[in-house]
Amino acid sequence: MKKLALAALLVVAGTAAMAGSYVEPIVEPEVIVAHSSSSVGGVVVPLLLLLAVAAMLAS
Repeated sequence: MKKLALAALLVVAGTAAMAGSYVEPIVEPEVIVAHSSSSVGGVVVPLLLLLAVAAMLAS
């Protein structure tokens, strides 16, 4: 029984030692997206909406 346990231990240790060599992990570069913002962007839509309401009230 001891011989069987020793043989099983050697098999497990042998497969772990033959697992392979060290390979560096592949690190993908971080993608950075630059958002262009302008101060006018938040004003244009409300102004167009105001002009549309004023045009409907005028007609």
